[in-house]
Amino acid sequence: MSFTVAIDGPAAAGKGTISKAVAAHFGFAHLDTGLLYRAVGRRMLRGELPLAAAQSLGAGDLEGDDLRGPDVAQAASKVAVIPDIRAALMDFQRAFASRAGGAVLDGRDIGTVICPGADVKLFVTASPEVRAERRFAELSGKGLDVSYEGVLADVRERDARDADRAAAPMVAAGDAMVLDTSELSIEAAVARAIAVIKAAR
Repeated sequence: MSFTVAIDGPAAAGKGTISKAVAAHFGFAHLDTGLLYRAVGRRMLRGELPLAAAQSLGAGDLEGDDLRGPDVAQAASKVAVIPDIRAALMDFQRAFASRAGGAVLDGRDIGTVICPGADVKLFVTASPEVRAERRFAELSGKGLDVSYEGVLADVRERDARDADRAAAPMVAAGDAMVLDTSELSIEAAVARAIAVIKAAR
């Protein structure tokens, strides 16, 4: 029996951390759908046409520390506005969501486009400043030469591109529970998400 949890939200809001914790708690499979777009973006940076890359993605494309780098993140945001690329990746995501035993998918349009019939929908968000602080700490901790101001500008640029795109803009589904993590610890945010899912099962 399938049980689908859709978790959406902007970059560095905590949706990935929450999604992994929720999946582990309930024994569900987890898919970070952003990795699909990052993989396409990385191949585009290497000179490939983005649609061809999307149509030929393999499991090996979802590996590598550089998928989390700022250049790949920006490339992912750019390819994600292309309707043909979103369509090419949709079947993969929907098949994953319907697997027996339950699935958690996190991204930008899971509850609105990929899995509008999901059993539980969460929209995880936080202020741009808090998200920039988190991403700056993450990137600088990896030894990358970044500034807080630059990261904040990137966060705001990505937010605008994700929210304003014509194809599947980032927006909370009408029936999603909005979880603002600006002033929540990871533990508290995860506990709230688990409580919402438990109530729906």
